[in-house]
Amino acid sequence: MTGIILFSIALLCLFLGYSVAFTFAGISVIVGIIVLGTDLFAFMPYRIMNIMENTTLMAIPMFVFMGIVLQKTGLAERLLESSAKLFGGLSGGVAVSTIIVGALLAASTGVVGASVVAMGVISLPVMLKNNYHEPTAAGVICASGTLGQIIPPSIILIILGDVMGVPVGDLFKAAIIPGCLLIAAYTIYILVLGKLKPEFCPPLVVTESKRELLVQAMKDIVPPLTLVITVLGSIFSGIATPTESSAIGAIGSLVLAGCYGKLSFLTTHAVSKETVKVTAMIFAVLIGATAFSMVFSYSGSEYLVEDFFMELPGEKWTFILLAMLAILILGFFIDFIEIAFLIVPILTPVAMALDVDLVWFAILISLNLQTSFLTPPFGFSLFYLKGVAPKSLKTTTIYKGVIPFILIQIVVLALVLLMPNHLIIR
Repeated sequence: MTGIILFSIALLCLFLGYSVAFTFAGISVIVGIIVLGTDLFAFMPYRIMNIMENTTLMAIPMFVFMGIVLQKTGLAERLLESSAKLFGGLSGGVAVSTIIVGALLAASTGVVGASVVAMGVISLPVMLKNNYHEPTAAGVICASGTLGQIIPPSIILIILGDVMGVPVGDLFKAAIIPGCLLIAAYTIYILVLGKLKPEFCPPLVVTESKRELLVQAMKDIVPPLTLVITVLGSIFSGIATPTESSAIGAIGSLVLAGCYGKLSFLTTHAVSKETVKVTAMIFAVLIGATAFSMVFSYSGSEYLVEDFFMELPGEKWTFILLAMLAILILGFFIDFIEIAFLIVPILTPVAMALDVDLVWFAILISLNLQTSFLTPPFGFSLFYLKGVAPKSLKTTTIYKGVIPFILIQIVVLALVLLMPNHLIIR
């Protein structure tokens, strides 16, 4: 009953809007003391120390810093503007450029909020001015912004690697094909929509010559792309660990900002403050979730969950399908960080007992958590876009626009589920 009580109170508090970190920590302390006594928490300082000494988690603030530098210095804005003009002549060209830039921002930042806000501020007005179908414009921006969940260096992949005990470099490599598949699926959908309903995404009128557009695109796209290739290439080639490559990315973003004349003390100070806020939030949730999982585990609830899944017919496949369904449903209501720290530690021992490939399982979870950013009523991408969109763009319009992209993500998730040997790089 301890596990049921923990989950029930935690979900209730989250629905009521209480802070995630303090909800996990507070409920764990109260329920833990009542059920198991105070001696249990003698282990807590050692668990916190292990978190603080974890070198893998050091990559999180570095990659967050890199992403915020690109956003605050306007480099992401230049990237969007050049790409929009380069592809604008196509029917659906601005939407396609938004997808491509979303992928580049994902590969250079891994921060969903920064990507959605940047594209919402720059790309959305262009699409609306060009008479784009409002739900389509909103859906493209929200979906493209969530690519940071699966395309390396994804923050969630770093967290899952730590929680599940899987090398982060292996997860980055395994996520490449699923990420590219999502980009291709989004692009194909927009191009087909442009052919079938050209009034939904009309071509952009471009006054510059093709040569001028190419030169400008080279100036704005190649440097960030070089940074991405350097960061990921150093990991995949074995030259650097993910933690070391995150430092390369952070320094590289500062160098890029300096080359474009956007680097200043005030900017660096603002970026550093924002990085500390995001990192502190993630680690506060992690410490609270650690207390939560400790009470859950020591109460014996972990073994009950394992026994339940082990006794189900179909064993491995039934477990995976139920786990994916549970994460998808929870994603409608709670944040991906909460799911990663709360649900995944419970599912991982069961997956190991059933001999499930943890790298493949982590990619499935990451794809599933990406969908949680789009699913109403609490999809964070929807809130990010609504925060920067014109007042005329209704929340219901945004909800309507993301539905096709949610379906695309579920199809890609199903493909990775059914064809792991073809879609997962080892």
